[in-house]
Amino acid sequence: MTSVHFDPAAACNRDSVAEMLGLDTVLNLYWRYADELGAARGAQHVLLSNRKMHPKLDDIEAELAYLLIRERRPAKVVEIGTFHGWSTTWLLRALADNGTGHLHSYDIVDHVRRTVSRELAADRWTFHHGDVRTAADLDPSTIDYLFIDAAHTAPFARWYVENLLDKLTVGTPVCVHDVYHRARVGRFSEGRVVMDWLAARGIRHFTASAKAAPEAFEEISATKRCRGLGEVVHKAGPNPMLFFIKK
Repeated sequence: MTSVHFDPAAACNRDSVAEMLGLDTVLNLYWRYADELGAARGAQHVLLSNRKMHPKLDDIEAELAYLLIRERRPAKVVEIGTFHGWSTTWLLRALADNGTGHLHSYDIVDHVRRTVSRELAADRWTFHHGDVRTAADLDPSTIDYLFIDAAHTAPFARWYVENLLDKLTVGTPVCVHDVYHRARVGRFSEGRVVMDWLAARGIRHFTASAKAAPEAFEEISATKRCRGLGEVVHKAGPNPMLFFIKK
């Protein structure tokens, strides 16, 4: 049986997330925020039942994005790529549960406007309709948390590593979707560009990909079951997202 590691001291140490984003930290976040996460999952389940959506994030990816926001309490979150708003609503729930922070979402389509309720948007959400590459108001140095799930091409990745990742403040958490669809990152993919950027800067990353990191996936799944979070809300694929802290 898969073991579940829990370190209460680490769970109470927010600095641990800034120092390293690894499996122990992730498991501690699941323990620390289990009750609030359970409520968020319930709300997302209701949303998915009532809206015609095509979510891309599966449960673990969405939950980790939520948990990092809960722990870091960012003032400004930037989301690139919204589609129908599954990730948007998860990010907004984290900000709502924190009671602070604002989400700026960018996309060339505006389907998300039909998904996000007025109550959830409140005064914590701004949607920017258009190509993020031409957004004059996007200043990477002011971003406290960056979520990327847009055009999954190497050229777009080369744009955002140069224009966003290079200019983020040290300590900024970043999530990039659609990287680990398989055990290895594609040679000419968006993920390859990001991985090369990380390697050149000595930045470690974390993934819960069932294909690339099966042990981490099983540890997280076991922890979720232990905390009463095992029921599937939405299963989309093999958890291809990667997470890292800018340094």
